[in-house]
Amino acid sequence: MPRFFRPTQNHLLIWRLIRESFRQHAVGYGIAIVAMLVVAGMTAASALVMKYITDEFVVSKDINRVYLIAAAVAGIFILKGIATFVQAFFLSRVGNSIIADRQRKIYDRILAQGISFYHSIPSSDLITRVTHNAQAARVVLDVIVTSFVRDLFSLIGLVAVMIYQQPVLSLVAFIVGPIAIFGVNQILRRVRKIMEAEFMSLAQIVQVMQETTIGVRIVKSFNLEQVMRSRMHRAVSDVERRANSIAALEAGTSPIMETLAGLAIAGVVLVSGYLVVQGGQTPGSIMSFITALLLAYEPAKRLARFRVSLEAGLVGVRMMFELTDRPLTLEEKPGAEALVPGPGKIELQHVSFSYADGEPVLRDLDLTFPPGKMTALVGPSGSGKSTIMNLIMRMYDPNSGQVLFDGQDIAHATLHSVRDRIAYVSQDTFLFTGTIMHNIRLGRDGASDEEVIDAAKAANAHDFIMALKGGYETQVGENGALLSGGQKQRLSIARAILRDANVLLLDEATSALDAESEALFRAALEKLSSGRTTIAIAHRLSTVHQADNIVVMQDGKAVQQGRHVDLIETEGLYRRLYEFQLMD
Repeated sequence: MPRFFRPTQNHLLIWRLIRESFRQHAVGYGIAIVAMLVVAGMTAASALVMKYITDEFVVSKDINRVYLIAAAVAGIFILKGIATFVQAFFLSRVGNSIIADRQRKIYDRILAQGISFYHSIPSSDLITRVTHNAQAARVVLDVIVTSFVRDLFSLIGLVAVMIYQQPVLSLVAFIVGPIAIFGVNQILRRVRKIMEAEFMSLAQIVQVMQETTIGVRIVKSFNLEQVMRSRMHRAVSDVERRANSIAALEAGTSPIMETLAGLAIAGVVLVSGYLVVQGGQTPGSIMSFITALLLAYEPAKRLARFRVSLEAGLVGVRMMFELTDRPLTLEEKPGAEALVPGPGKIELQHVSFSYADGEPVLRDLDLTFPPGKMTALVGPSGSGKSTIMNLIMRMYDPNSGQVLFDGQDIAHATLHSVRDRIAYVSQDTFLFTGTIMHNIRLGRDGASDEEVIDAAKAANAHDFIMALKGGYETQVGENGALLSGGQKQRLSIARAILRDANVLLLDEATSALDAESEALFRAALEKLSSGRTTIAIAHRLSTVHQADNIVVMQDGKAVQQGRHVDLIETEGLYRRLYEFQLMD
Protein backbone atom coordinates (compact mmCIF):
# COMPACT_ATOMS: atom_id res chain seq x y z
CA MET A 1 0.00 0.00 0.00
CA PRO A 2 1.42 3.45 -0.84
CA ARG A 3 2.78 5.32 2.13
CA PHE A 4 0.25 8.18 1.94
CA PHE A 5 -2.72 5.78 2.28
CA ARG A 6 -1.53 4.04 5.40
CA PRO A 7 -3.78 4.77 8.40
CA THR A 8 -1.49 7.43 9.86
CA GLN A 9 -2.59 10.36 12.01
CA ASN A 10 -2.54 12.62 8.93
CA HIS A 11 -4.62 10.11 7.01
CA LEU A 12 -7.29 10.06 9.74
CA LEU A 13 -7.18 13.84 9.99
CA ILE A 14 -7.76 14.24 6.25
CA TRP A 15 -10.65 11.79 6.20
CA ARG A 16 -12.28 13.52 9.14
CA LEU A 17 -11.99 16.89 7.42
CA ILE A 18 -13.48 15.42 4.24
CA ARG A 19 -16.29 13.77 6.21
CA GLU A 20 -17.20 16.95 8.07
CA SER A 21 -16.66 19.57 5.35
CA PHE A 22 -16.47 17.94 1.93
CA ARG A 23 -19.76 16.06 2.20
CA GLN A 24 -21.57 19.18 3.40
CA HIS A 25 -20.52 20.99 0.22
CA ALA A 26 -20.78 18.01 -2.11
CA VAL A 27 -22.73 19.89 -4.80
CA GLY A 28 -20.25 22.76 -5.04
CA TYR A 29 -17.27 20.44 -5.00
CA GLY A 30 -19.00 18.15 -7.51
CA ILE A 31 -19.41 21.01 -10.01
CA ALA A 32 -15.79 22.10 -9.45
CA ILE A 33 -14.55 18.52 -9.93
CA VAL A 34 -16.47 18.10 -13.20
CA ALA A 35 -14.97 21.40 -14.39
CA MET A 36 -11.50 20.18 -13.40
CA LEU A 37 -11.99 16.97 -15.36
CA VAL A 38 -12.95 19.06 -18.38
CA VAL A 39 -9.78 21.14 -17.89
CA ALA A 40 -7.71 17.95 -17.64
CA GLY A 41 -9.35 16.52 -20.76
CA MET A 42 -8.84 19.71 -22.77
CA THR A 43 -5.20 19.89 -21.67
CA ALA A 44 -4.60 16.39 -23.02
CA ALA A 45 -6.58 17.25 -26.17
CA SER A 46 -4.44 20.33 -26.79
CA ALA A 47 -1.34 18.12 -26.82
CA LEU A 48 -2.99 15.50 -29.05
CA VAL A 49 -4.13 18.07 -31.62
CA MET A 50 -0.51 19.14 -32.15
CA LYS A 51 0.05 15.95 -34.20
CA TYR A 52 -2.61 16.98 -36.70
CA ILE A 53 -1.51 20.61 -36.81
CA THR A 54 2.09 19.65 -37.58
CA ASP A 55 1.25 16.92 -40.08
CA GLU A 56 -1.25 19.10 -41.96
CA PHE A 57 1.08 22.09 -42.08
CA VAL A 58 4.22 20.16 -42.98
CA VAL A 59 3.07 16.98 -44.75
CA SER A 60 -0.40 17.03 -46.39
CA LYS A 61 -0.98 20.80 -46.57
CA ASP A 62 -4.79 20.40 -46.96
CA ILE A 63 -6.34 23.86 -46.33
CA ASN A 64 -9.83 22.45 -45.58
CA ARG A 65 -8.47 20.23 -42.86
CA VAL A 66 -6.49 23.17 -41.50
CA TYR A 67 -9.81 25.01 -41.05
CA LEU A 68 -11.25 22.09 -39.11
CA ILE A 69 -8.16 21.82 -36.93
CA ALA A 70 -8.24 25.58 -36.20
CA ALA A 71 -11.89 25.30 -35.17
CA ALA A 72 -11.03 22.33 -32.94
CA VAL A 73 -8.20 24.27 -31.28
CA ALA A 74 -10.53 27.24 -30.66
CA GLY A 75 -13.17 24.93 -29.20
CA ILE A 76 -10.63 23.22 -26.94
CA PHE A 77 -9.38 26.46 -25.42
CA ILE A 78 -12.83 28.08 -25.13
CA LEU A 79 -14.14 25.02 -23.29
CA LYS A 80 -11.03 24.94 -21.14
CA GLY A 81 -11.46 28.64 -20.28
CA ILE A 82 -15.10 28.20 -19.29
CA ALA A 83 -14.26 25.13 -17.18
CA THR A 84 -11.41 27.00 -15.49
CA PHE A 85 -13.79 29.82 -14.52
CA VAL A 86 -16.39 27.38 -13.18
CA GLN A 87 -13.73 25.54 -11.19
CA ALA A 88 -12.30 28.70 -9.62
CA PHE A 89 -15.73 30.21 -8.88
CA PHE A 90 -17.16 27.18 -7.09
CA LEU A 91 -13.94 26.40 -5.23
CA SER A 92 -13.89 29.98 -3.91
CA ARG A 93 -17.54 29.89 -2.83
CA VAL A 94 -17.19 26.53 -1.15
CA GLY A 95 -13.90 27.59 0.46
CA ASN A 96 -15.40 30.76 1.89
CA SER A 97 -18.33 28.76 3.23
CA ILE A 98 -15.97 26.27 4.89
CA ILE A 99 -14.03 29.06 6.59
CA ALA A 100 -17.22 30.67 7.88
CA ASP A 101 -18.62 27.32 9.05
CA ARG A 102 -15.41 26.37 10.84
CA GLN A 103 -15.14 29.76 12.54
CA ARG A 104 -18.72 29.43 13.77
CA LYS A 105 -18.07 25.94 15.13
CA ILE A 106 -14.83 26.95 16.84
CA TYR A 107 -16.47 30.00 18.41
CA ASP A 108 -19.53 28.03 19.52
CA ARG A 109 -17.28 25.45 21.16
CA ILE A 110 -15.24 28.13 22.92
CA LEU A 111 -18.44 29.83 24.07
CA ALA A 112 -19.75 26.55 25.52
CA GLN A 113 -16.67 26.12 27.70
CA GLY A 114 -16.63 26.92 31.40
CA ILE A 115 -14.65 29.71 33.01
CA SER A 116 -11.69 27.44 33.84
CA PHE A 117 -11.13 26.88 30.11
CA TYR A 118 -10.49 30.60 29.58
CA HIS A 119 -8.01 30.59 32.44
CA SER A 120 -6.02 27.75 30.89
CA ILE A 121 -5.60 29.07 27.32
CA PRO A 122 -4.35 32.57 26.43
CA SER A 123 -6.90 34.64 24.51
CA SER A 124 -4.27 35.34 21.84
CA ASP A 125 -4.05 31.60 21.20
CA LEU A 126 -7.84 31.35 20.82
CA ILE A 127 -8.00 34.34 18.46
CA THR A 128 -5.26 32.92 16.26
CA ARG A 129 -6.96 29.54 16.08
CA VAL A 130 -10.31 31.03 15.10
CA THR A 131 -8.74 33.11 12.32
CA HIS A 132 -5.76 31.05 11.14
CA ASN A 133 -6.85 27.43 11.62
CA ALA A 134 -10.20 27.89 9.86
CA GLN A 135 -8.26 29.08 6.81
CA ALA A 136 -6.11 25.95 7.03
CA ALA A 137 -9.16 23.70 6.58
CA ARG A 138 -9.98 25.39 3.27
CA VAL A 139 -6.36 25.23 2.09
CA VAL A 140 -6.11 21.49 2.80
CA LEU A 141 -9.35 20.66 0.98
CA ASP A 142 -8.41 22.85 -2.00
CA VAL A 143 -5.00 21.20 -2.22
CA ILE A 144 -6.55 17.73 -2.11
CA VAL A 145 -9.21 18.49 -4.73
CA THR A 146 -6.97 20.35 -7.17
CA SER A 147 -4.12 17.86 -6.83
CA PHE A 148 -6.15 14.65 -7.07
CA VAL A 149 -8.52 15.87 -9.77
CA ARG A 150 -7.14 18.65 -11.95
CA ASP A 151 -3.41 17.92 -11.67
CA LEU A 152 -3.58 14.13 -11.43
CA PHE A 153 -6.05 13.68 -14.30
CA SER A 154 -4.23 16.27 -16.41
CA LEU A 155 -1.04 14.31 -15.89
CA ILE A 156 -2.77 10.99 -16.64
CA GLY A 157 -4.23 12.39 -19.85
CA LEU A 158 -0.93 13.85 -20.98
CA VAL A 159 0.97 10.66 -20.14
CA ALA A 160 -1.60 8.71 -22.15
CA VAL A 161 -0.93 11.02 -25.14
CA MET A 162 2.83 10.54 -24.69
CA ILE A 163 2.56 6.75 -24.58
CA TYR A 164 0.14 6.71 -27.50
CA GLN A 165 2.47 8.82 -29.64
CA GLN A 166 5.89 7.56 -28.52
CA PRO A 167 5.98 4.61 -26.08
CA VAL A 168 9.76 4.33 -26.14
CA LEU A 169 10.41 8.04 -25.62
CA SER A 170 7.99 8.03 -22.68
CA LEU A 171 10.36 5.82 -20.71
CA VAL A 172 12.97 8.59 -20.73
CA ALA A 173 10.55 11.00 -19.03
CA PHE A 174 9.37 8.43 -16.49
CA ILE A 175 12.84 7.95 -15.06
CA VAL A 176 12.69 11.36 -13.33
CA GLY A 177 9.58 10.58 -11.23
CA PRO A 178 11.09 8.49 -8.41
CA ILE A 179 14.07 10.85 -8.16
CA ALA A 180 11.78 13.87 -7.78
CA ILE A 181 9.65 12.16 -5.10
CA PHE A 182 12.75 11.29 -3.10
CA GLY A 183 13.91 14.92 -3.13
CA VAL A 184 10.53 16.27 -2.07
CA ASN A 185 10.26 13.80 0.82
CA GLN A 186 13.55 15.07 2.20
CA ILE A 187 12.12 18.60 2.22
CA LEU A 188 8.83 17.48 3.81
CA ARG A 189 10.44 16.37 7.06
CA ARG A 190 11.20 19.94 8.15
CA VAL A 191 7.87 21.55 7.27
CA ARG A 192 5.72 20.46 10.24
CA LYS A 193 8.00 21.74 13.02
CA ILE A 194 8.48 25.09 11.33
CA MET A 195 4.73 25.56 10.81
CA GLU A 196 3.95 24.80 14.47
CA ALA A 197 6.60 27.28 15.61
CA GLU A 198 5.22 29.89 13.20
CA PHE A 199 1.74 29.49 14.69
CA MET A 200 3.09 30.17 18.19
CA SER A 201 4.80 33.30 16.91
CA LEU A 202 1.53 34.51 15.34
CA ALA A 203 -0.21 34.02 18.69
CA GLN A 204 2.57 36.03 20.34
CA ILE A 205 1.92 38.95 17.97
CA VAL A 206 -1.77 38.91 18.87
CA GLN A 207 -0.93 38.74 22.57
CA VAL A 208 1.39 41.75 22.42
CA MET A 209 -1.26 43.73 20.53
CA GLN A 210 -3.90 42.85 23.15
CA GLU A 211 -1.67 43.82 26.04
CA THR A 212 -0.71 47.07 24.31
CA THR A 213 -4.30 48.17 23.66
CA ILE A 214 -5.77 47.00 26.98
CA GLY A 215 -2.86 48.13 29.15
CA VAL A 216 -1.87 51.26 27.24
CA ARG A 217 -2.06 53.45 30.37
CA ILE A 218 0.41 51.19 32.18
CA VAL A 219 2.63 51.05 29.11
CA LYS A 220 2.71 54.83 28.90
CA SER A 221 2.99 55.61 32.62
CA PHE A 222 5.85 53.13 33.17
CA ASN A 223 7.66 54.04 29.93
CA LEU A 224 7.28 50.50 28.66
CA GLU A 225 7.19 51.46 24.98
CA GLN A 226 10.65 50.06 24.35
CA VAL A 227 9.83 46.82 26.17
CA MET A 228 6.65 46.30 24.15
CA ARG A 229 8.39 47.34 20.95
CA SER A 230 11.12 44.77 21.54
CA ARG A 231 8.56 42.03 22.20
CA MET A 232 6.60 42.86 19.07
CA HIS A 233 9.67 43.16 16.85
CA ARG A 234 10.98 39.83 18.16
CA ALA A 235 7.66 38.08 17.47
CA VAL A 236 7.36 39.63 14.00
CA SER A 237 10.95 38.65 13.20
CA ASP A 238 10.24 35.08 14.32
CA VAL A 239 7.24 34.87 11.98
CA GLU A 240 9.24 36.43 9.14
CA ARG A 241 12.14 34.03 9.62
CA ARG A 242 9.92 30.95 9.75
CA ALA A 243 7.85 32.13 6.81
CA ASN A 244 11.08 32.50 4.85
CA SER A 245 12.07 28.99 5.90
CA ILE A 246 8.76 27.60 4.67
CA ALA A 247 9.09 29.54 1.41
CA ALA A 248 12.62 28.19 0.95
CA LEU A 249 11.48 24.62 1.57
CA GLU A 250 8.52 24.93 -0.82
CA ALA A 251 10.70 26.61 -3.40
CA GLY A 252 13.23 23.82 -2.95
CA THR A 253 11.00 21.51 -4.94
CA SER A 254 11.26 23.76 -7.99
CA PRO A 255 15.03 23.36 -8.61
CA ILE A 256 14.64 19.60 -8.30
CA MET A 257 11.83 19.53 -10.83
CA GLU A 258 13.40 22.12 -13.12
CA THR A 259 16.71 20.27 -13.31
CA LEU A 260 15.19 16.84 -13.82
CA ALA A 261 12.64 18.13 -16.32
CA GLY A 262 15.33 19.96 -18.27
CA LEU A 263 17.45 16.83 -18.51
CA ALA A 264 14.44 14.74 -19.52
CA ILE A 265 13.34 17.23 -22.21
CA ALA A 266 16.87 17.56 -23.54
CA GLY A 267 17.10 13.79 -23.84
CA VAL A 268 13.71 13.60 -25.53
CA VAL A 269 14.63 16.32 -28.04
CA LEU A 270 17.85 14.50 -28.89
CA VAL A 271 16.17 11.13 -29.36
CA SER A 272 13.14 12.53 -31.19
CA GLY A 273 15.35 14.50 -33.53
CA TYR A 274 17.19 11.33 -34.40
CA LEU A 275 13.92 9.44 -34.95
CA VAL A 276 12.57 12.11 -37.32
CA VAL A 277 15.79 12.60 -39.27
CA GLN A 278 17.07 9.04 -39.32
CA GLY A 279 14.15 6.83 -38.32
CA GLY A 280 11.39 8.07 -40.57
CA GLN A 281 9.01 9.08 -37.81
CA THR A 282 6.33 11.67 -38.70
CA PRO A 283 7.01 15.09 -37.20
CA GLY A 284 3.37 15.31 -35.97
CA SER A 285 3.68 12.43 -33.52
CA ILE A 286 6.98 13.79 -32.21
CA MET A 287 5.52 17.30 -31.82
CA SER A 288 2.44 15.92 -30.03
CA PHE A 289 4.68 13.96 -27.68
CA ILE A 290 6.91 16.95 -26.89
CA THR A 291 3.86 19.19 -26.30
CA ALA A 292 2.37 16.63 -23.92
CA LEU A 293 5.70 16.36 -22.12
CA LEU A 294 5.99 20.14 -21.73
CA LEU A 295 2.39 20.51 -20.57
CA ALA A 296 2.88 17.67 -18.08
CA TYR A 297 5.65 19.59 -16.35
CA GLU A 298 3.44 22.00 -14.35
CA PRO A 299 0.92 19.46 -12.97
CA ALA A 300 3.80 17.09 -12.22
CA LYS A 301 5.59 19.86 -10.31
CA ARG A 302 2.43 20.71 -8.33
CA LEU A 303 1.92 17.04 -7.49
CA ALA A 304 5.53 16.81 -6.35
CA ARG A 305 4.91 19.75 -4.00
CA PHE A 306 1.54 18.36 -2.90
CA ARG A 307 2.72 16.79 0.34
CA VAL A 308 4.69 19.89 1.35
CA SER A 309 1.62 22.11 0.91
CA LEU A 310 -0.63 19.51 2.55
CA GLU A 311 1.62 19.09 5.58
CA ALA A 312 1.78 22.86 6.12
CA GLY A 313 -2.03 23.08 6.08
CA LEU A 314 -2.56 20.03 8.29
CA VAL A 315 -0.71 21.72 11.16
CA GLY A 316 -3.52 24.29 11.35
CA VAL A 317 -6.24 21.65 10.88
CA ARG A 318 -4.76 19.55 13.68
CA MET A 319 -4.78 22.53 16.05
CA MET A 320 -8.35 23.36 15.03
CA PHE A 321 -9.59 19.86 15.89
CA GLU A 322 -7.62 19.90 19.15
CA LEU A 323 -9.68 22.92 20.18
CA THR A 324 -13.07 21.64 19.00
CA ASP A 325 -12.42 18.19 20.53
CA ARG A 326 -11.39 19.60 23.89
CA PRO A 327 -13.85 18.36 26.54
CA LEU A 328 -16.18 20.96 27.99
CA THR A 329 -15.01 22.05 31.42
CA LEU A 330 -18.64 22.62 32.43
CA GLU A 331 -21.71 21.20 30.75
CA GLU A 332 -25.30 20.37 31.44
CA LYS A 333 -26.11 16.97 32.86
CA PRO A 334 -28.03 14.58 30.59
CA GLY A 335 -31.73 15.24 31.00
CA ALA A 336 -31.21 18.65 32.61
CA GLU A 337 -34.48 20.53 33.14
CA ALA A 338 -35.29 24.21 33.58
CA LEU A 339 -35.56 25.50 37.14
CA VAL A 340 -39.10 25.76 38.45
CA PRO A 341 -39.82 29.41 39.37
CA GLY A 342 -39.69 30.16 43.06
CA PRO A 343 -39.18 32.95 45.60
CA GLY A 344 -35.36 32.85 45.20
CA LYS A 345 -34.07 30.94 48.22
CA ILE A 346 -30.42 29.93 47.69
CA GLU A 347 -28.63 27.30 49.77
CA LEU A 348 -25.10 25.95 49.84
CA GLN A 349 -25.05 22.54 51.51
CA HIS A 350 -21.70 21.03 52.55
CA VAL A 351 -19.96 22.77 49.66
CA SER A 352 -16.23 22.33 49.16
CA PHE A 353 -14.35 23.74 46.20
CA SER A 354 -10.83 24.29 44.90
CA TYR A 355 -9.51 25.71 41.64
CA ALA A 356 -7.59 23.23 39.46
CA ASP A 357 -6.80 20.83 42.29
CA GLY A 358 -5.21 23.60 44.35
CA GLU A 359 -5.77 24.53 47.99
CA PRO A 360 -9.44 24.36 49.03
CA VAL A 361 -11.15 27.75 48.71
CA LEU A 362 -14.40 26.64 50.37
CA ARG A 363 -14.45 24.00 53.08
CA ASP A 364 -17.68 22.12 53.84
CA LEU A 365 -19.63 25.39 53.72
CA ASP A 366 -23.30 25.63 54.70
CA LEU A 367 -25.03 28.91 53.89
CA THR A 368 -28.59 30.04 53.31
CA PHE A 369 -29.57 33.20 51.48
CA PRO A 370 -33.21 33.92 52.39
CA PRO A 371 -35.55 34.92 49.56
CA GLY A 372 -36.30 38.61 49.26
CA LYS A 373 -33.51 39.55 51.69
CA MET A 374 -30.13 41.18 51.28
CA THR A 375 -27.09 39.20 52.41
CA ALA A 376 -23.61 40.75 52.45
CA LEU A 377 -20.40 38.73 52.14
CA VAL A 378 -17.38 40.34 53.79
CA GLY A 379 -13.93 39.16 54.71
CA PRO A 380 -10.29 39.33 53.66
CA SER A 381 -9.19 38.67 50.08
CA GLY A 382 -9.07 34.98 49.25
CA SER A 383 -11.65 34.01 51.84
CA GLY A 384 -14.04 32.62 49.17
CA LYS A 385 -16.56 35.43 48.63
CA SER A 386 -16.29 35.63 44.82
CA THR A 387 -16.11 31.85 44.62
CA ILE A 388 -19.53 31.64 46.28
CA MET A 389 -20.95 33.89 43.56
CA ASN A 390 -19.27 31.83 40.84
CA LEU A 391 -20.87 28.68 42.20
CA ILE A 392 -24.29 30.34 42.45
CA MET A 393 -24.02 31.39 38.79
CA ARG A 394 -22.73 27.88 38.02
CA MET A 395 -19.52 29.12 36.48
CA TYR A 396 -18.03 26.12 38.30
CA ASP A 397 -19.44 23.03 39.97
CA PRO A 398 -18.45 22.33 43.59
CA ASN A 399 -16.07 19.46 44.26
CA SER A 400 -18.61 18.21 46.77
CA GLY A 401 -21.92 19.40 48.13
CA GLN A 402 -24.87 21.11 46.46
CA VAL A 403 -26.02 24.57 45.41
CA LEU A 404 -29.81 24.78 45.59
CA PHE A 405 -32.26 27.27 44.08
CA ASP A 406 -35.60 26.92 45.85
CA GLY A 407 -34.63 23.38 46.78
CA GLN A 408 -33.47 22.43 43.27
CA ASP A 409 -29.85 21.35 42.67
CA ILE A 410 -28.59 23.65 39.92
CA ALA A 411 -26.11 20.98 38.79
CA HIS A 412 -29.11 19.17 37.25
CA ALA A 413 -30.76 22.28 35.79
CA THR A 414 -30.21 23.89 32.40
CA LEU A 415 -27.54 26.59 32.44
CA HIS A 416 -29.86 29.06 30.74
CA SER A 417 -32.58 28.69 33.37
CA VAL A 418 -30.06 29.20 36.19
CA ARG A 419 -28.50 32.34 34.76
CA ASP A 420 -31.84 33.69 33.62
CA ARG A 421 -32.76 34.00 37.31
CA ILE A 422 -29.70 36.14 38.07
CA ALA A 423 -28.59 39.74 37.51
CA TYR A 424 -24.86 40.26 38.11
CA VAL A 425 -22.73 43.37 38.58
CA SER A 426 -18.97 42.84 38.79
CA GLN A 427 -16.26 45.13 40.06
CA ASP A 428 -14.46 44.46 36.75
CA THR A 429 -17.00 46.31 34.62
CA PHE A 430 -17.16 45.18 31.02
CA LEU A 431 -18.96 47.06 28.26
CA PHE A 432 -19.43 45.84 24.70
CA THR A 433 -18.57 47.91 21.67
CA GLY A 434 -21.67 49.90 20.72
CA THR A 435 -23.92 52.57 22.17
CA ILE A 436 -24.96 53.19 25.75
CA MET A 437 -28.52 52.16 24.82
CA HIS A 438 -27.22 48.89 23.37
CA ASN A 439 -25.13 48.07 26.45
CA ILE A 440 -27.94 48.64 28.94
CA ARG A 441 -30.48 46.77 26.79
CA LEU A 442 -28.25 43.67 26.88
CA GLY A 443 -29.68 43.17 30.37
CA ARG A 444 -33.00 42.16 28.84
CA ASP A 445 -33.44 41.60 25.13
CA GLY A 446 -36.46 43.40 23.75
CA ALA A 447 -36.68 46.03 26.48
CA SER A 448 -38.18 49.34 25.32
CA ASP A 449 -36.27 52.62 25.28
CA GLU A 450 -38.37 53.83 28.18
CA GLU A 451 -37.44 50.78 30.26
CA VAL A 452 -33.77 51.32 29.48
CA ILE A 453 -34.02 54.97 30.55
CA ASP A 454 -35.85 54.03 33.77
CA ALA A 455 -33.07 51.54 34.60
CA ALA A 456 -30.43 54.22 33.95
CA LYS A 457 -32.26 56.64 36.25
CA ALA A 458 -32.42 54.00 38.99
CA ALA A 459 -28.65 53.48 38.64
CA ASN A 460 -27.99 57.25 38.79
CA ALA A 461 -26.67 57.14 35.21
CA HIS A 462 -29.32 59.16 33.35
CA ASP A 463 -27.89 62.62 34.12
CA PHE A 464 -24.37 61.91 32.90
CA ILE A 465 -25.75 60.11 29.83
CA MET A 466 -27.86 63.11 28.84
CA ALA A 467 -24.84 65.39 29.34
CA LEU A 468 -22.99 63.46 26.61
CA LYS A 469 -23.25 64.80 23.06
CA GLY A 470 -24.96 61.69 21.75
CA GLY A 471 -27.01 60.87 24.81
CA TYR A 472 -28.07 57.24 24.84
CA GLU A 473 -26.69 56.80 21.31
CA THR A 474 -23.14 57.68 22.43
CA GLN A 475 -20.55 55.09 21.44
CA VAL A 476 -18.75 53.70 24.50
CA GLY A 477 -15.62 52.52 22.65
CA GLU A 478 -13.78 49.24 23.20
CA ASN A 479 -14.73 48.03 26.70
CA GLY A 480 -16.08 51.51 27.49
CA ALA A 481 -12.76 53.22 26.81
CA LEU A 482 -14.54 56.54 26.16
CA LEU A 483 -16.18 56.59 29.61
CA SER A 484 -14.83 56.99 33.13
CA GLY A 485 -14.67 54.11 35.56
CA GLY A 486 -17.63 55.42 37.55
CA GLN A 487 -19.72 55.92 34.43
CA LYS A 488 -18.99 52.38 33.25
CA GLN A 489 -19.95 51.01 36.66
CA ARG A 490 -23.28 52.83 36.66
CA LEU A 491 -24.10 51.47 33.18
CA SER A 492 -23.31 47.98 34.44
CA ILE A 493 -25.67 48.54 37.38
CA ALA A 494 -28.38 49.83 35.03
CA ARG A 495 -27.97 46.68 32.93
CA ALA A 496 -28.55 44.52 36.01
CA ILE A 497 -31.54 46.60 37.08
CA LEU A 498 -33.11 46.20 33.64
CA ARG A 499 -32.74 42.42 33.83
CA ASP A 500 -35.34 42.38 36.59
CA ALA A 501 -34.19 38.98 37.90
CA ASN A 502 -35.26 37.72 41.32
CA VAL A 503 -31.62 37.09 42.34
CA LEU A 504 -29.22 40.05 42.34
CA LEU A 505 -25.45 39.52 42.74
CA LEU A 506 -23.29 42.56 43.45
CA ASP A 507 -19.54 41.98 43.44
CA GLU A 508 -18.13 45.28 44.72
CA ALA A 509 -20.68 47.03 42.51
CA THR A 510 -19.96 50.44 44.05
CA SER A 511 -16.17 50.21 43.89
CA ALA A 512 -15.85 52.85 41.14
CA LEU A 513 -18.47 55.27 42.49
CA ASP A 514 -17.73 58.46 44.36
CA ALA A 515 -19.34 59.10 47.74
CA GLU A 516 -22.29 61.05 46.35
CA SER A 517 -23.04 58.50 43.60
CA GLU A 518 -22.70 55.66 46.08
CA ALA A 519 -25.25 57.26 48.40
CA LEU A 520 -27.70 57.64 45.52
CA PHE A 521 -27.05 54.08 44.41
CA ARG A 522 -27.74 52.74 47.91
CA ALA A 523 -31.08 54.53 47.86
CA ALA A 524 -31.86 52.97 44.48
CA LEU A 525 -30.63 49.59 45.71
CA GLU A 526 -33.05 49.69 48.64
CA LYS A 527 -35.93 49.84 46.14
CA LEU A 528 -34.31 47.44 43.69
CA SER A 529 -33.57 44.73 46.25
CA SER A 530 -37.06 44.80 47.70
CA GLY A 531 -38.56 41.36 47.13
CA ARG A 532 -35.32 40.07 45.54
CA THR A 533 -32.65 37.78 46.92
CA THR A 534 -29.63 40.09 46.96
CA ILE A 535 -26.07 38.95 47.66
CA ALA A 536 -23.45 41.67 47.85
CA ILE A 537 -19.68 41.42 48.24
CA ALA A 538 -18.26 44.53 49.85
CA HIS A 539 -14.82 45.49 51.10
CA ARG A 540 -16.06 48.88 52.29
CA LEU A 541 -18.19 47.88 55.26
CA SER A 542 -20.01 51.21 55.17
CA THR A 543 -21.92 49.91 52.15
CA VAL A 544 -23.47 46.90 53.95
CA HIS A 545 -24.93 48.55 57.07
CA GLN A 546 -28.47 47.95 55.86
CA ALA A 547 -28.02 44.29 54.90
CA ASP A 548 -30.48 41.87 56.50
CA ASN A 549 -27.61 39.48 57.18
CA ILE A 550 -23.83 39.81 57.01
CA VAL A 551 -21.74 36.68 56.49
CA VAL A 552 -18.10 37.03 57.49
CA MET A 553 -15.83 34.70 55.50
CA GLN A 554 -12.37 33.52 56.47
CA ASP A 555 -10.33 30.66 54.96
CA GLY A 556 -13.35 29.29 53.09
CA LYS A 557 -15.64 29.18 56.08
CA ALA A 558 -18.39 31.41 57.48
CA VAL A 559 -16.94 32.46 60.84
CA GLN A 560 -19.63 34.99 61.77
CA GLN A 561 -23.17 35.93 60.74
CA GLY A 562 -25.61 38.59 61.81
CA ARG A 563 -26.67 42.20 61.37
CA HIS A 564 -24.18 45.05 61.48
CA VAL A 565 -25.36 46.37 64.85
CA ASP A 566 -24.93 42.95 66.41
CA LEU A 567 -21.58 42.07 64.82
CA ILE A 568 -20.04 45.39 65.76
CA GLU A 569 -20.77 44.66 69.39
CA THR A 570 -19.22 41.21 69.23
CA GLU A 571 -15.50 40.53 69.44
CA GLY A 572 -14.44 38.92 66.18
CA LEU A 573 -13.17 39.40 62.65
CA TYR A 574 -15.97 41.75 61.55
CA ARG A 575 -15.32 44.17 64.36
CA ARG A 576 -11.57 44.13 63.68
CA LEU A 577 -12.16 44.82 59.95
CA TYR A 578 -14.56 47.64 60.80
CA GLU A 579 -12.17 49.26 63.28
CA PHE A 580 -9.30 48.95 60.83
CA GLN A 581 -11.31 50.78 58.14
CA LEU A 582 -12.25 53.52 60.61
CA MET A 583 -8.55 54.06 61.35
CA ASP A 584 -7.65 54.14 57.62
